Amino acid sequence: MSKTNNDNSSKSLMWKLLRKHISPSQLVGFSLASLIGLTIVILAVQFHQDVRPIFNDEESFIKKDYLIITRAVSTAGTLLGGSNEFTPDAIADIEAQPWCRKVGKFSSNDYSLFATLSVGGIGGRSMGTMLFFESIPTEFIDVADSDWKFDPAKPEVPVIMSRDYLSLYNFGFAASQGLPQISEGIVSKVPLQFTMRGNGYNETLKGRIVGFSNRLNTIVVPQDFMKWSNERYGSGIDRNPSRLIVEVNSPGDVKMQRYLDDHGYQVAGDKMQQGKAQYFLNLVVTIVIIIGIIISLLSFFVLMLSIYLLLQKNTKKLQDLLLLGYSPSQVAKTYINMVAAINVAVLILAVIIMLVARSCYMPMLKALGTSGGTIVIALVVAVIIMALITTGNIIAIKRKINSLWIQAS
Repeated sequence: MSKTNNDNSSKSLMWKLLRKHISPSQLVGFSLASLIGLTIVILAVQFHQDVRPIFNDEESFIKKDYLIITRAVSTAGTLLGGSNEFTPDAIADIEAQPWCRKVGKFSSNDYSLFATLSVGGIGGRSMGTMLFFESIPTEFIDVADSDWKFDPAKPEVPVIMSRDYLSLYNFGFAASQGLPQISEGIVSKVPLQFTMRGNGYNETLKGRIVGFSNRLNTIVVPQDFMKWSNERYGSGIDRNPSRLIVEVNSPGDVKMQRYLDDHGYQVAGDKMQQGKAQYFLNLVVTIVIIIGIIISLLSFFVLMLSIYLLLQKNTKKLQDLLLLGYSPSQVAKTYINMVAAINVAVLILAVIIMLVARSCYMPMLKALGTSGGTIVIALVVAVIIMALITTGNIIAIKRKINSLWIQAS
């Protein structure tokens, strides 16, 4: 008990002796600089996490972005009968680009196709139209269904359609023709027939819509059905594709945009515009984070300069304490505790400010249809940054005290 009291009194005496040359203004300046730098970093990280769901339609650990690419159709090409197909060399060149992950080819039917949709059970009417089919590798399809296959022995054609097509029917065609609107759940139960003509055949197969795609603005069938039907009703010759689906790292990549423009390729939909917005967001957030890190590093050096000046002013007292029997670790601990307390306070205040700022902008993001992202990443970044800064402070203090110990001895 007496030993503990002696240790506490020794620490108190040491602190009273060493704190005389501590400049409160310097410590406040360091704390503010560190607080501003850390707050900028974690607020930028958190804002990026909260905004990212607005740009990302698919929820995955690594977001996949897809572009559907075609060749631009020109007046001269149309009049002269030019081809808009992608040659194997052109496809290989796209696959070799650093922004490309993989490429899928669209295949289309080369026979006559007529579709009949019977809505007799829900409206007493049916309708038919000339149609087309396309197929792509299954890995590029965003609808999961266990029946996504075709068996010639039990011919039923599974179909995936663009969700936009259903919207056009419900809010355009159905409304103008007095037909009932159809939900996605009902569509899979509506009788569907496909009549295919070619090579002397005129056959009708049953069809079923198994899902709706947000990614593909077309009518998709399994590749094994496409191969079977083209061989049976068409020429059976593999043609070069006129459309490609490309999985890319980021649709807003400047190099990718330049490549597409140079080769006269067009991208379906507004994916490139969304990609540019996301690319710009990532760029701005990166710049803000770099600025925050620079401010944090400057605050670190400001603190280290303040500590070195403080130690320099207390050199005689520190050497006397070391000669009186105090160990370098005991002397250093006084400054380490001070720095650790300041850094913990800065960390807590930065997190509080970040959460307050987040509560101010989240209502605007919720109005855009997102509930934001997790705050865990921002908290982890804050802890890591302050841990690195504190570790650097401790190492510098110990080195300085040890150098004084060597001089005193």
